[in-house]
Amino acid sequence: MRQAEKDLTVAQKMHQDSIHEWSCFIAQQAAEKAIESVYQKNGGTAWGHSLKELLEGLKKRIDIPQSLENDAITLDKYYVPARYPNGFGAGAPFEYFTKEDSNHAISSAGRIIQFCKGILAR
Repeated sequence: MRQAEKDLTVAQKMHQDSIHEWSCFIAQQAAEKAIESVYQKNGGTAWGHSLKELLEGLKKRIDIPQSLENDAITLDKYYVPARYPNGFGAGAPFEYFTKEDSNHAISSAGRIIQFCKGILAR
């Protein structure tokens, strides 16, 4: 969980520096690490990078709010195209990601991290 929180801090710094594509990707990674910490606490292993799918796996034991699933879906959209030039028809990722995108990604990751911290505190 500590690494998830650190990654979110990095995403916020990237946002402040207008490096929005990396801010979005790192926010996704922060949320992924938070969810994985819940798996670890419950003796499980998380496989894959889709936050939506990782949360689906947790639903067997934990009630996941629809709003959190929506946050996961938002963040999943940033996993590949934020990093790779072939994620779009033309241009580089930095040309496609905006301040609003990274702000939304950071907010979504923050909500997932807070939710997971609440589970870990139980």
